[in-house]
Amino acid sequence: MAKYGLMIDYEYCSGCQSCEVACKNELDLPLGKWGIKVLQLGPWELGPKKWEWDYIPVPTSYCNLCEKRLAMGEVPSCVLHCQAGVIEFGPVEELASKMTKKGKKVTMFIP
Repeated sequence: MAKYGLMIDYEYCSGCQSCEVACKNELDLPLGKWGIKVLQLGPWELGPKKWEWDYIPVPTSYCNLCEKRLAMGEVPSCVLHCQAGVIEFGPVEELASKMTKKGKKVTMFIP
């Protein structure tokens, strides 16, 4: 049986937090709890007119990859509602293979 996970291409995450809202609604999480949380890294200056500033969606221990949605053949809510299309769901082996082709990505496996 394949293990599934999320791959997040944070180079293009806009920080809109749609994934956070979709997850909170899907899992009915209370105020102050998140299944996925968008973290801000930066800004800081790397050199003249060059800045580092990233938004990184990070699944938390509340994330269950929307197991009820998966049972119905649907993708996790964060994937469906990501406005920038930077969160991908699939078998961990496939996601790991895709990571080798491009830089600023992280893969999360939820047991």
